[in-house]
Amino acid sequence: MIVQSTDYLDYEKECGWFVRGCGELIDYPVNVKCLFYRDSRRRVDLTNLLAAVCDILVKYEVVQDDNCNIIVSHDGSRVLYDKEHPRTEITIERSEE
Repeated sequence: MIVQSTDYLDYEKECGWFVRGCGELIDYPVNVKCLFYRDSRRRVDLTNLLAAVCDILVKYEVVQDDNCNIIVSHDGSRVLYDKEHPRTEITIERSEE
């Protein structure tokens, strides 16, 4: 059994306030672009951040599943620096694939 860290669970809960009730459940191919604005320049693993966002989008029923048939890409995703206003900006666009 995998147990999530307290930090992750807090992040997941906070995200819930923003992503709940975003519209109809996405069950078609999309690109999920994530811009992670961090308050430090410390190195971080982008793929772990993306995995967390995908899991949260599934948990709060924004996307039906985070498999490769629905989330087909993360084009444009980046880790950026903003000491004053750390945040995550997520853009979901239908994919032509």
